[in-house]
Amino acid sequence: MKRKILILTLSDLRYDARVRRQVESLKDHYALTLAGFSGEVSKDYALIPLSPIPLTLWRKALTSVFLILRMYGLAHRILYNYLPVVRKKTENQTFELIIANDIETLPIVFSLPGNHKVLYDAHEYAPRHFEDKLMWRIFFQRFNIWMCKKYLPMTAAMTTVSRGLSKEYEKYFQVKPVVVPNATDYYEIDPSPVNNNTIRLVHVGIANPSRKLELMIEMMKLLDDRFSLDLYLLIPGFASSQTKNYIGQLKESIGNARVRIFPPIKSTDIVVTINQYDMGVFLLPPINFNYENTLPNKLFDFIQARLGLAIGPTPEMAEFVLKYENGVVSEDFTPESLAKKLMPLTKTDIEKFKANSIPAAGDFNAQKNSVVIRELVRGILT
Repeated sequence: MKRKILILTLSDLRYDARVRRQVESLKDHYALTLAGFSGEVSKDYALIPLSPIPLTLWRKALTSVFLILRMYGLAHRILYNYLPVVRKKTENQTFELIIANDIETLPIVFSLPGNHKVLYDAHEYAPRHFEDKLMWRIFFQRFNIWMCKKYLPMTAAMTTVSRGLSKEYEKYFQVKPVVVPNATDYYEIDPSPVNNNTIRLVHVGIANPSRKLELMIEMMKLLDDRFSLDLYLLIPGFASSQTKNYIGQLKESIGNARVRIFPPIKSTDIVVTINQYDMGVFLLPPINFNYENTLPNKLFDFIQARLGLAIGPTPEMAEFVLKYENGVVSEDFTPESLAKKLMPLTKTDIEKFKANSIPAAGDFNAQKNSVVIRELVRGILT
């Protein structure tokens, strides 16, 4: 009989590629139960569907009071009151391991009955998640630090997405997260042909004002008519009204910049969809610690799609591009700097970038990460 594992996330499972890869890594070896938003029934796991809890005015007010008073347990129960449904759906089951995705799931999994062990996967560095926002620092920074101090020592093991995040967790919380990059599945796919007269740029990601997507639109206004940019954008489930209005603001700013905005692509369809393009673009100013140390899904999606890359000088991303010589890295995070790198590119340059993404795709993919995840889980359960 297979040993039982619960995977818990408070994200939309249709678009959370990292959680999907956890399932893919473990489904053949363990009996999985998956809890999250918008999940699909599958033979690979038992599903516990969760629904986002509306953040009503009274809940905001009450949560704010508890956060200011540092009554963090009560604040968590108001914001993330998923424990009752998870407990009810799992009351007749015994799990040996729970994989908790992101910091807000830790109070839930450690409140569930049983002697299960916990593997914590930190998708971000929680204490500095949105440190660029004053209100977040006032209300949530100490809250996230409290969860880290209280729960990280209780975990059996921990993973995260980049070296920078791992070092910061080790520095301040005396844990040693295993780095599991956000590499997507390996695809046996050829680069699409490059046209002499067009350079097709693409970006895939979350539409959040803090990501400054308007910089890529401004960049397009500095490029010649060979260049086009398609943006496939997702609005987060917990988005504020400001974030929900952001796509509209982006559309208004396009003008004649040869930019199109499309709905999000399901995570399993991203690579095949964007294979038609020439270069993946990501210009992310380091306005907070997580952005400064990001090594995101989209980098590996671009590589698996056999695209060239056009990025800002984010350290671990730039290191990757310089190693494989599969793209350009701007001098700074301005539209002018990245446009300056893109303008001289020729068909031959782009063909070289796309060809150089082929070995990168072989070196970094979900199949290789699956070995790391399975060994980690096996060690915890030994």
